[in-house]
Amino acid sequence: MMATANPLNHTQHLERLVAICRSLGKTEDVENLLQTVIDSASELTNSQYGFIFVYEQETDLLKVAAGPINYRETLNCIRLPLEKSVEGYVYQNSRSVSLHNAQYDARICRDIERALGYTTQSILAAPLIFRGQTIGVLEVVNKHRHTHYTEDDLTILDTLASQAAVATMSTLLFEETQRAYQEVKELETMKTNFIAVASHELRTPLGLILGHSTFLYELNKDEQQRRQLGIVIRNASRLKMIIEDLASVNSSLNRSARIHQKEFPVNQLVTKIVQSYQETANNKKIKLKAIVPDSEVKIIGDEEKLNTAINALVNNAITFTNSHGHVSVEIDPLPGFVQIVVADDGIGIPSKDQPHVFDRFYQVSSHLTRRHGGMGLGLSVAKAMIEMHNGQIWVDSEEGKGSKFYILLPTTTPLDSKKENVFTTE
Repeated sequence: MMATANPLNHTQHLERLVAICRSLGKTEDVENLLQTVIDSASELTNSQYGFIFVYEQETDLLKVAAGPINYRETLNCIRLPLEKSVEGYVYQNSRSVSLHNAQYDARICRDIERALGYTTQSILAAPLIFRGQTIGVLEVVNKHRHTHYTEDDLTILDTLASQAAVATMSTLLFEETQRAYQEVKELETMKTNFIAVASHELRTPLGLILGHSTFLYELNKDEQQRRQLGIVIRNASRLKMIIEDLASVNSSLNRSARIHQKEFPVNQLVTKIVQSYQETANNKKIKLKAIVPDSEVKIIGDEEKLNTAINALVNNAITFTNSHGHVSVEIDPLPGFVQIVVADDGIGIPSKDQPHVFDRFYQVSSHLTRRHGGMGLGLSVAKAMIEMHNGQIWVDSEEGKGSKFYILLPTTTPLDSKKENVFTTE
């Protein structure tokens, strides 16, 4: 049985405990937080020393996470076994322990005694529990004047252990989130740098390859050689499209893209794009058509950038539609807006992938798309171009039944629109 505390001391200790618990919630540094806990535990229980032990997965042992500040480096080297140690018992069983006359107990860690130069007389230890899982042990040793630890002492230690567990894990989770966020930022920087360098360095040699191979194709009369040159030209053109996508992504990332606004009929733009893909569609035995109103539908924007966006959607639709399939590009005028729908009855997009199809370098399930190649940039480029015009783009798809990509654009693109435009315009 534990001794009962003096009622006056009990009240004073509770008041002090409440104040300490409040301060723990404001501490963001884990090291300072743990130090505050053991200092407070030692003070409120009138103990010589306080310690916090946490489980170390690499060694399957308990290490000292906090102790007397002057002995921090020495304590960092000490490990306690889970078996045959007081702290290991508390950790494994999630139960508090109080020991009196502990100097002869074989479970006492003599390494800590030697490091600090004391002999263990009494111990009070409580588990640190977070969401039902024990993460460590809070311990005080040697109550002053060789008295026994009381029920109040146990209440104080249990309360501090509970608060410390919550505050510690919250702080550690926050720090882990911050580290992950920083890693994401660094990866984004690396990705942006790669895009900039790749798009710049590849353009010149690719231009030479395309130029010379096209020149040789036109001069050469040998059909077999022309076929080989045709393969070079087609694949170089495909690589050129990838580089152009990289350049578009890079300009949108560094906000150097400019919108050259003018009024133009979107009917003609869509019709021209569809006509440019007719040969590709015919080769795959795909029926490709444009559905446009008879009257002109005019829009104010950058025709070249909207051409890039719609091209990406049409190319995507043809790429992922099987032979004898259908692709359509439809213009639907709405009050103050124009909606463009690129629809296909191709392989469709799994529901889990749909939220990410506009992410840079994202590849839909590899078994469905890998054979079609590409870097996963086309749709992200389209999204960037549409958003430059304060428009919206989204997809509605069902795996195995096809996809519909929707573009919604204002028929005018005022620069002072409520939606912030982060790109330079002129």
